[in-house]
Formats: sequence, structure tokens, C-alpha cells
Amino acid sequence: MDVIPDDRLKLMGAPGSPYTRKMLALLRYRRIPYAVLWGGHQNPPPGLPQPKVKLLPTFYFPDGSGDVEAVVDSTPITRRLERDYAGRSVIPENPALAFLNELIEDYADEWLTKAMFHYRWYFEADRDNAAPLLVYWSLPTLAAPDAQKMADMFSKRQTERLYVVGSNDVTASTIESSYLRFIDLLDALLQGAGYVLGARPSSADFAIYGQLTQLAIVEPTSAALTSARSARVRAWLDRVEDLSGIEPEDGDWFTREKAEDRLKPLLREIGRVYLPFLKANAAAVIAGKSEFETEIDGQVWKQPTFPYQAKCLKHLREEATALPAAVQGEVKQILSGTGCEELLS
Repeated sequence: MDVIPDDRLKLMGAPGSPYTRKMLALLRYRRIPYAVLWGGHQNPPPGLPQPKVKLLPTFYFPDGSGDVEAVVDSTPITRRLERDYAGRSVIPENPALAFLNELIEDYADEWLTKAMFHYRWYFEADRDNAAPLLVYWSLPTLAAPDAQKMADMFSKRQTERLYVVGSNDVTASTIESSYLRFIDLLDALLQGAGYVLGARPSSADFAIYGQLTQLAIVEPTSAALTSARSARVRAWLDRVEDLSGIEPEDGDWFTREKAEDRLKPLLREIGRVYLPFLKANAAAVIAGKSEFETEIDGQVWKQPTFPYQAKCLKHLREEATALPAAVQGEVKQILSGTGCEELLS
């Protein structure tokens, strides 16, 4: 058996995990040597530690004392990679643009994933497509009858968990309309500059890419809708899969003026759907409620509280208020009228 060189960063993930796909594309773009171990926490690689929270991807970082540390959560891992590996940064140097990147990445990771989960498990055709894939991605040698039994159990369990992300018969139209609007917004951004924050990819691009590897490719219903709506977006995914050959320059990022002009429509969408969710969820967490009900885009939204996403809102507010006064002024102007400006209030 070949031995993986010690300088290659190990991670365990699955093709059906949008966050795994996010990080693999980011690693390729940044030219960070890596070795992906396909699997899941039901069959973890031997000899490696388990993380405290079992999520994919799981990265295995050397901890400096000769041991290995299992780490999850793609956003802080991305920032850790920025510290550990020089060059080809996915975080803009301009602090105002860096904050906008943080906001858009968070929206992709925490709101677009609702659409991913919804389209994967809400419609029968999508359930029948996804469940066997999820089994074979992890256990490719499993006998077909055993794989089907596992797929049926997995499909039933995940369908029964749709309520956790807020997907139900009432909220379905909110999720689906928001997704289709996002595809239109992304299409315009790509036509204008090639990526979300300019002519080079940011961590927000890779977060969006991760979710769309499922929504626009794996799930039949949303994939058909995406292709019909934007061939540009569908083609972009194939390019972002491996951006190791592009040579980014500092001037490729948007200026403040271009950011305000180009990003305003997407920021309005974030303020329209994601910020109302974050605020209602955080208020429910503070109140000790197990679930909450609010209004998003004129429709009732009801789901269990999610403590992690309360932390997301707290982090965004802390990042915003930690900006220098002059930068806060720039960000306020960019966010003005989007519904996101209260992050700085």
C-alpha cells in the first residue's frame, strides 16, 4: 500500500457533502497538498482521532507535539489554512470587502444548505436518487440488496428530519423561490466579473460552489431548474472544481465602489431571507425556546431553534463592530437598504 507523504494534509469527506466539496476545491485552488479519505463517521479511517462533533469534512491537523487533531467546520478551517499556508488567499485584504465575503460565505453555508437539504429529501424522485448514492459513496462494495435496505432507512430518517432545517409544506415555496432568485443573482455576478467578489475566487465562492455541487448537479429537481435558468452557473461549477491554474492578482478584487454596485442585489436577498431567520432563531435561543415561528418573505416560517446559527449571527455582529470606524462607514453605505445594515447597529 502506498504511504501518503507527511506533508499532505489529510481530510475525510464524502462527495455528497457540500462542505467537503467546498474545501476540496479551495485546497486545489490554493495548491495545498492534500489526501482525501472518502468515507464517513460510520466507517472512520483507522488510526486517526474522532472529532468532538462528527461532521464532514473532518480535517486531521498535526498539533505541533507529534499528535493529530481532528477538526471540523469549514469556515474556521479556511481561516486556519490562511494562517498556515501563504499565497493565493481567498480572503480579500480590504477589510470592508473581507466582511462582505464573511457575510456571503455564511449565507451560503447556512441558508443555501436549507435548499440543498430541501431539494434532496422533499421530493420523491430526489429521495430515490440521493439515498443509494449516499450509501455507495461511502460503501462502494456493499451488495445491492443491503445497499437498498440502508438507502431506504437513510431516506426515511432524513425525510423525517426535514423540519429541522425548516422545510415543510408551508415553507417550501419560500425556500424554492429564494433559491431561484439566487441563481439569477449569481448569473449576473459571474457575467460581470467571473466570481462573486471580483475576478478571483473568495471563500464565499467556494461556499456557494459546495452547495451547488449538490443542488445543480446531484438533485434532479433543482439541477433541472438550475440548468434551465442559467447555463452560465452550471458551467461555472465545472471550472471552480479545479482553479489551480489561474494566477490571481491583488487588483482582481472589487473596489469599494464596484462592491457596492455589484453586490447590492445579492445583499438584498440575504437581508430578505437570511437575516430574518438569524434574528428570530437567535431570539428564540436567548429565550430558551425549543422552536420558533417568524415571517420570511411574507410567509410563515417555523422550525426548531439552532444554537449554532445563533453563534453565526453573534460572530457576524462582532466582526462588523470590530471594524475601524472608517471601514464601518464604508460597510454601512454598501449595506444601506439591503436589510443587512443592522449588523452594524
